[in-house]
Amino acid sequence: MTINDDLKKKIIYRATHRGSKEMDLLLGSFVKFYIDDFNLSELNDLLSLTFIEDEVLYKLHFHKIKNNIIKDNKVSILFQNFKFR
Repeated sequence: MTINDDLKKKIIYRATHRGSKEMDLLLGSFVKFYIDDFNLSELNDLLSLTFIEDEVLYKLHFHKIKNNIIKDNKVSILFQNFKFR
């Protein structure tokens, strides 16, 4: 098992066990869709995203309201524009 594999498992767990069913589904789906496409730097950006409060992520995704807590990077932009399936 590599460092990336351990990191991916941690990210998937944090994305799917948030306490809010809606955010578990949204963030969990996003993570599972993109996680294998990200390099180590992007995985670290994704991990950082999992530590942000649900309300802030919800506003970014559904209302496109940016917050200075969320850094503009490839991961946050993909999340903002992610089409939940």
